Amino acid sequence: MKTTRQGGDALKQARDVLKIEAECILGLIPKLDRNFAKAVDTIYRAKGRVIVSGIGKSGLIGRKIVATFTSTGTPAIFLHPVEGMHGDLGIVTKGDVLIAISNSGETTELNQLIARIAPIELPLIALTGNPRSTLGRASDIVIDVGVAREACPFGLAPTSSTTAALAMGDALAVALTEKRNFGEKDFLKFHPGGTLGQRLMSKVRDAMITGDRIPRVYTGSPALEAVGEIDRRNLGFVLVTDRRNRLRGILTDGDVRRCVTRGVRFDAVPVDDVMTTTPRTIDENATLAKTVETMETFEITTLVVTGKNGALKGYIHLHDIFGRGGTLRISVPNSNGREA
Repeated sequence: MKTTRQGGDALKQARDVLKIEAECILGLIPKLDRNFAKAVDTIYRAKGRVIVSGIGKSGLIGRKIVATFTSTGTPAIFLHPVEGMHGDLGIVTKGDVLIAISNSGETTELNQLIARIAPIELPLIALTGNPRSTLGRASDIVIDVGVAREACPFGLAPTSSTTAALAMGDALAVALTEKRNFGEKDFLKFHPGGTLGQRLMSKVRDAMITGDRIPRVYTGSPALEAVGEIDRRNLGFVLVTDRRNRLRGILTDGDVRRCVTRGVRFDAVPVDDVMTTTPRTIDENATLAKTVETMETFEITTLVVTGKNGALKGYIHLHDIFGRGGTLRISVPNSNGREA
């Protein structure tokens, strides 16, 4: 019984901690103001890097923020306040932006560092729970990450306050990815060894749809039959080939709508008269990263996969690249250079 009661107490404490920290993060939302937008714009326009600094638990949060920034397209580096006062200040250059993290805003080592950096005239962004503090007054932009209480029962160990700072760092990083139009192909450049990186380095042939799953009609077929195939497959398009499996065109939902506005009678014309004869295609040996880039360039979500002499191989949709519920076959070279 004692073990059960202790286990129950531990679960209650865990629930309380998670509830308190969740409430503290939600409490940041009403505090968001133009300072946040100004911080994003300042970082975006910076010629140099983002220098993040903090000490103790705030320093650990700062390191994680740096990791998130660098992996999502914002060059960043962590500067320990003490190390900065003993030589590392040399990493700071004009054009950088400084983000200083301190819940109290009265961290001596951090404020000393800021005083030393001041002559370089970097934009200073503070993540602090005390906007009226020394740090807050010295900063160009103050983002209030103050929390109502720590999750620690004594109110001493940084818990909710560090969680809040971390969440705000994530918010800055995500806002910057949007501003930079940082996409999946960009993510690949920074994560070549991760799951997404492996996925995007795979080939079109590993993810494309083939065989009877391809929506297809032959040249000369009634346009109404092609429209029926679009409706039956529910994919938004049908491919048109000749009897030798060579791609001749594509009919999409958009083509159908445009034909309707022109008063085209689909029961009276062949599909050849209403299809688009220049569908966007890609080779089956192209990487999925290249495929995504091509889709973004032409603002489309589907590419036709063709082979020699325009032979139809299949098609690939954006959903098939990033997961439609199936498993992507990833070919990984072994030590002999062969696919495993």
